[in-house]
Amino acid sequence: MAGKFEITTRTNGEFQFNLLAGNGQVILTSEGYTAKASCMNGVESVRTHSEQETNFDRLTASDDRPYFTLKASNGQVIGRSQLYSSPSARDNGIQSVMVHAPSALLNDKTA
Repeated sequence: MAGKFEITTRTNGEFQFNLLAGNGQVILTSEGYTAKASCMNGVESVRTHSEQETNFDRLTASDDRPYFTLKASNGQVIGRSQLYSSPSARDNGIQSVMVHAPSALLNDKTA
């Protein structure tokens, strides 16, 4: 099953997107955007930058759980993962983004 981007509105009125794997699990979440057009640009940036593993930063949270971020070529973070139970689970999450993002469908739940 194909991955998909879901665009939603936060309680503060900002737009955000989640990238979901084929099984419906959220594998990447964006920041909040004040304009829907900026959110759509973020989706396109993920599609473009997710194909290069060098755009992913492998990080560890303060509670020692691993996670990752995806950066654009200008160094700006365009998406963040959930917290994972192990470094290998985090690496599987990165691979899932690399596989699903470039061809993911778009589901705009704000329309």
